[in-house]
Amino acid sequence: MSDQDDRRRVKQAALSIGLYVAVASAIVIAAGVAILLAVILVNRRPEGAEHGGGFPHEGSGDDFVIDADRLLPWVIVLGLLGVILLALVAWLAARRSVAPLGDALRLQRNFVADASHELRTPLTTLTSRIQVLQRRQERGEPIEGTIVELRRDAGMMTDVLGDLLLAAEGGAVAAGPASVGEAVETAVESLRPLADDVGVTLAVDVRQSAAVALPTVTLVRLVVALVDNAVQHSPSGTAVTVSATVEDGAAAIRVTDHGSGIRGIAPDAVFERFARSVESGRRRSFGLGLSLVRDVAVRARGSVAVERTSEAGTTFLLRLPVAG
Repeated sequence: MSDQDDRRRVKQAALSIGLYVAVASAIVIAAGVAILLAVILVNRRPEGAEHGGGFPHEGSGDDFVIDADRLLPWVIVLGLLGVILLALVAWLAARRSVAPLGDALRLQRNFVADASHELRTPLTTLTSRIQVLQRRQERGEPIEGTIVELRRDAGMMTDVLGDLLLAAEGGAVAAGPASVGEAVETAVESLRPLADDVGVTLAVDVRQSAAVALPTVTLVRLVVALVDNAVQHSPSGTAVTVSATVEDGAAAIRVTDHGSGIRGIAPDAVFERFARSVESGRRRSFGLGLSLVRDVAVRARGSVAVERTSEAGTTFLLRLPVAG
């Protein structure tokens, strides 16, 4: 969202608040005047009549008298009620006026948290590759391949940041198409150093690839988040399998681990922001990755769900419409 869009939203909010205060104040004042007139009409008496009632003197015409001692309490009460109601209107107007600011702050916090989370995995991968590069250099082994991988990882970080900035502007997910098979391979290769560090094997089983209406970098982000989550909850010596096929006109990507299953939280709740199951003792999770996967999948008219979970492991299923 641009600065011009922000200014337009602020102007619209200011106009809305001004109209709200004007209408609410007019209603309060009109109601107070109406009540006061009703009190006057009820308490009036013809001029010349006795205080407790009676008849007007002959020739008094249409003149009426209002006793001040009867009217004054009503004026005081209505004045106090008017002040209270107008204060309530001002309070409600203030709440409405700061609502856009609250939304902006929330979006800003979410973007910072999401960007930090999405860049953490590529940074960790980059660090692992640098360590591999150092070890190979010390042993005198060829390092050209590792340098190429470092350049690819750095390029992926740039793409991820650009994708996050585009998503922060709001709106629908941009069209692709992106190849599911290529995205799965890219995601798995980018995470292989992290998996190797913890003794987890990554396996790919692309039975039937398809193209989906997502940018390649976005699809890679989704797969990376699912695979990274699986690796972090997998014991050493086990494998994480990423499979892809086409089912009922949708690309189905499954990520299966052999961990202890989702514990301490309902399976569907893992997609809520900052929700975490029992930690595996590895890199601390902040409960954002799966939430981001769901947000992007829903905007792309897809879905993500826990297909199964038990003490034998967990399978996540990501479904995305095939590009027409």
